[in-house]
Amino acid sequence: MGDFRIEHDSMGEVKVPADKYWGAQTERSHENFRIGVGIETMPREITKAFGHLKKAAARANCALKPEKMTAEKLSCIEKACDEVIEGKLDKHFPLVVWQTGSGTQSNMNANEVIANRANEIAGKKLCHPNDDVNMSQSSNDTFPTAMHIAAVVEIEDKLFPAIDLLVSTFKKLEAVNENVVKSGRTHLQDAVPISFAQEISGWRTSLEKDKTLISLALPELKELALGGTAVGTGLNAPRGFDVKVAEELSSLTGKRFITAPNKFHALTSKDEIVFAHGGVKALAADLLKIANDVRWLASGPRCGLGEIHIPENEPGSSIMPGKVNPTQCEAVTMVAVQVMGNDVAVGIGASQGNFELNVFMPVIAYNFLQSVRLLSEAIVSFNDNCASGITANKEKMHFNLYNSLMLVTALNPYIGYENAAKTSHKAYEENISLKDACVSLGFLTAEKFDEVFHPEEMAGVKR
Repeated sequence: MGDFRIEHDSMGEVKVPADKYWGAQTERSHENFRIGVGIETMPREITKAFGHLKKAAARANCALKPEKMTAEKLSCIEKACDEVIEGKLDKHFPLVVWQTGSGTQSNMNANEVIANRANEIAGKKLCHPNDDVNMSQSSNDTFPTAMHIAAVVEIEDKLFPAIDLLVSTFKKLEAVNENVVKSGRTHLQDAVPISFAQEISGWRTSLEKDKTLISLALPELKELALGGTAVGTGLNAPRGFDVKVAEELSSLTGKRFITAPNKFHALTSKDEIVFAHGGVKALAADLLKIANDVRWLASGPRCGLGEIHIPENEPGSSIMPGKVNPTQCEAVTMVAVQVMGNDVAVGIGASQGNFELNVFMPVIAYNFLQSVRLLSEAIVSFNDNCASGITANKEKMHFNLYNSLMLVTALNPYIGYENAAKTSHKAYEENISLKDACVSLGFLTAEKFDEVFHPEEMAGVKR
């Protein structure tokens, strides 16, 4: 046989690489779907989730059907699942996203790898992929369950810590810049003063709000389809399996999963994923805005706003010596654009359920998990390589603040809106100060102008 062994399934015999744990159904998918091979592989987060899922299912089956899921089988399956969870068997999960829309082939990939590895551990033919590893399950309820497990784990263990990290950095920047006053900007035009700390607090609160919004989706994502089997009726699953397997998954992952109260909904609707990704998209939108603010404020160093300094990490040009670009900001904005595009794919995929099943689950899972992963990593990179090194260019902020014509707003209570507008126009047209314009127009004396004109107080900062 050389480098192959013969495996079989309901359609007959198949040659399978001798050094791989997968079986006939995985091999058929591997051969029939040559789309994005080695590039758009089923996310490893899904592979890991299947490890947890199959281990929990085996435990539940052992408790409810001990005559079929013996202690010996359970022990070998658990050990194989642990290796899947730890990533030791990743090379045995070759299938691409672009496969059957139910994820059946990835479910069978997990069944075959775990069964063959369990048999190797046992030293004999002990476990069958369908009869043992897939006992009381269907691809139709395992894949959506794996999606939810992966989504919850990635959000809680990766995305939220990344958000918290950047929030902490912004809090520190707020404290350092509490009394630094600068010109505000609306419509990309000069506006009334604001403290730099106040501006940063807007960034921070956006992130905190986004975390809150995403958190609203977690209870729904923690409802699992497992136990619905093929069409939601629970055919071939013992009574109580759905509740028991959710309890086991909670124990294994440290997350509080429960069984979905309506399995017919759980199999066909992906509304929880759509809702959760909406929160993820909101985070992407805010990050894009924050990154844009940072690179605008750092623009220059001489011909831009130049109100902040950001770390200089690498040369910015192959032709212009000494040029340094806001590359971390650019990475964040590109990730945000990708996430927004992913949201379209998630939404359209979720809308395509027919009757008792949605058959766009692999592409939904791929896009959702990519969004969470990219944002998690981009936030940490932005924090470590940009945000944590932001410093205020106080001299430039002070210059821009006192050069802003919108400071005239402070005169409204004393000379009225229309006279303030005349003052501003005269100062702009004649390139003179607001004070000189106001005094020359006879609206205030020089002494009275100095008495009422305090830009820092306009931002609520004490002189």
